[in-house]
Amino acid sequence: MKKFLSLFFILITFMAAASAKDFRFVQISDTRFSNNADNSQFKEIIKDINRQKDVQFVIFTGDNIAQPSAETLKAFLGEAKKLKVPFYIVIGDKDVNKLKHLSKADYIKIVKKNVKKYKPEKTNYVFENDNLIFIVADGAKEVIPGTNGYYKYDVLNWLDIELTAHAGQNVFIFQHFPIIPPSEKESYYTFKPENYLEILSRHKNVKAVISGHFDVNSERNVNGITHITTASVPYYRIIDIMDYETENPVIWAQIKQVQ
Repeated sequence: MKKFLSLFFILITFMAAASAKDFRFVQISDTRFSNNADNSQFKEIIKDINRQKDVQFVIFTGDNIAQPSAETLKAFLGEAKKLKVPFYIVIGDKDVNKLKHLSKADYIKIVKKNVKKYKPEKTNYVFENDNLIFIVADGAKEVIPGTNGYYKYDVLNWLDIELTAHAGQNVFIFQHFPIIPPSEKESYYTFKPENYLEILSRHKNVKAVISGHFDVNSERNVNGITHITTASVPYYRIIDIMDYETENPVIWAQIKQVQ
């Protein structure tokens, strides 16, 4: 009888483990790629990611280039295309500037022209993978760029609509500017974050907000949402969502560093 019970519990444990579903993606933030600088650490990150198992996609969370330049963006994309998995892009404060002839529209046109399989048409967009919803929210300014983010009313209204539309699915938001400071000593650097936080308070399906900008590696849980901030290259994160089909998935965000 004892042997039977032991075998029974082993079988139940095995079945539970087999039924649990995990999802993995990678975040790179603040690459600040430049044609006039040593980009060897970024190149090593690309190689390191290509050695990782089960990565579904890579998300670049802003300040992908050091200054708004079409040629620099093309060079950055040339390296990013060496990834063996799809990648998505968030725009940061260093990426665009209309006065320097690189607007948001121009930025996306260059990305789509140089990366044939890149699907997003705008800087705010949604994509789905394995029933998980990923939302990219753009808080960058292209007319008078600055280090403070600004999630405008139309962006927040769009976000509210998308969160409502996907109420039955787990949602992860990517953006450049955090809405929760990564540490107590940091200021917000986001204009009226309370407006954004009020939108989040209406929805229970947001599991994480993943940002960059501060050059700080941080994880903070606020009102049930994990706010992840990742430092610039040479750091990057491998993020695992375990039991992702459940209402309360486990988020494990590993920091990686290349030399």
